[in-house]
Amino acid sequence: MEKAVGLIEALGLTTAVSALDAASKAADITLIGLEKVIGVGKAVGVNIQIAGEVAAVKAAVEAGVEAGNRVGTIIASHVIPRPHDEVDKLIERFTENLKENKAKGERKEEVKTKNEKSNKEE
Repeated sequence: MEKAVGLIEALGLTTAVSALDAASKAADITLIGLEKVIGVGKAVGVNIQIAGEVAAVKAAVEAGVEAGNRVGTIIASHVIPRPHDEVDKLIERFTENLKENKAKGERKEEVKTKNEKSNKEE
């Protein structure tokens, strides 16, 4: 892989969203995964996985950590420049999980909209 992978582990969803927002604004990166981690710091942690060019990922992770720490607590962060090809398998899994979660959210929204329409008709 010619790119880099960046990881930011935040304590709580608000901190994670703030970190991801700052990271996305700081550099040209792609969100490749987002996972809830139960038990981090005796609470719920959120692990953000991003990818892009090495310099962009470094800048994004730094910006994300800084913004996240203003809102809450960042547990850990790390940048892996040019990871081994075997890491691509893990990245593909992150990306598939992200797509599956997005599809589930869209299906829930469709059901909610249908329920709201049928309630109005009654």
